[in-house]
Amino acid sequence: MTTTQGREDTAGRRGVLANRDFVKLWSGQTVSLVGSQVTDIALPLAAVITLNASAFQIGLLNVARFAPYVLVTLLAGVWFDRRRRRPTLIAADAVRVLLIGALPLAHLLGVLSLPWLYAVGFLAGVATVLFDVGILSYIPGLVDKDDLADANSKMTASYSVAGIAGPGLAGFLVGALTAPVALTVGAATYLASAVALWWIRRPEAEPERPAEPKSVRADIVEGLRTVVGSRILRHLATQSAVFNLFENVMTTVFLVYAVRTLGMTPFQLGLVVGAGSVGALLGATFSGRISKRMGFGPALRLVTLLACLSPLVLLVPGDTGPVSLTILGTTLAVHGFHLAVFNVNSLTLRQTVTPARLLGRMNASYRLILYGTIPLGALLAGSLASLFGLRAALAVGVAGIALPAVWIAFSPVYRLREMPQGPVEADQPQTVA
Repeated sequence: MTTTQGREDTAGRRGVLANRDFVKLWSGQTVSLVGSQVTDIALPLAAVITLNASAFQIGLLNVARFAPYVLVTLLAGVWFDRRRRRPTLIAADAVRVLLIGALPLAHLLGVLSLPWLYAVGFLAGVATVLFDVGILSYIPGLVDKDDLADANSKMTASYSVAGIAGPGLAGFLVGALTAPVALTVGAATYLASAVALWWIRRPEAEPERPAEPKSVRADIVEGLRTVVGSRILRHLATQSAVFNLFENVMTTVFLVYAVRTLGMTPFQLGLVVGAGSVGALLGATFSGRISKRMGFGPALRLVTLLACLSPLVLLVPGDTGPVSLTILGTTLAVHGFHLAVFNVNSLTLRQTVTPARLLGRMNASYRLILYGTIPLGALLAGSLASLFGLRAALAVGVAGIALPAVWIAFSPVYRLREMPQGPVEADQPQTVA
């Protein structure tokens, strides 16, 4: 018996924070996620304020930033299933350091331009896609199986912390330093993430090699079949795609509705939207306890219902009085809380039922389905608002978010008594209630 196994068993009993390598990863990611929020705000502001970009040019910048999610995601899945994941994660962070860090330098030299922003936005987007797909596939090999849900909970909490702290920090930095110089902070956080990954000492296993080499196309098809061919993954993906479509309708419309229809000030809007991030942080923190106390299936049923139905309350307030602001903030907090619990458990379930050799392609295929709804939701929101008005568009959004609750009636995910113990083959029956 090796001492490594003994340490892993002890870590499993003491929780994921006993795993020093995970703590390094988590710490670096928390810093990096806050920096990503700064980058996401400072990059378009550099175009608007520094380069006087038009609305159409900002649209082109957003196309450049998000195009890699459609163009590169499936290839990223194949890449990560064919090789160790950590070296690519470090390289992706290093590329983002160089790309984002070059923008403040270009500004100081007087050569910053919109084509430069488009190029950096696209290339940094490619690196971000690689990192996002890779990190989801790397964590299951870094932590003990019993600690996977706890690890996902803490990573989800970091996203929530970034959502709370990042926008305010970005606003302060842009005001104090100008948008291009503020991007230096974003570059520095990617460097912190790369150092944290480099500092991890746990060796990563070689990926499983197929008996006969496959083409990239065959690997992509196998990844898609992993999602489509599994009843659990297929139902999770279709439910989440519908949810994300209408969530993007709601979030796109709500900001404009709150300001133009309800008459909110930016400060009031910040408080209300921030309540949603606080709720998500609490949900990520307590997701493990909720699932253990209620059981996997019952907990997932409850949080799905509340995450899907709570946004309907957004239609109730008609002004910006204290009662209305309290209702709006509480609604978004409840929505964020239960959505975070669902996300932690669904992510853990996806990682658990998928064989390690397919994790990269599964995550890539799943992510493509979910991210493909972002532009569709934004387009639908704009069309509905133009044709029928803001309130009607918001009503469609919140009503659409309620639709995924229907999956409770037929999805095998909600009949699981407990989290499966390991990978399963496509459509293999599970222990259900």
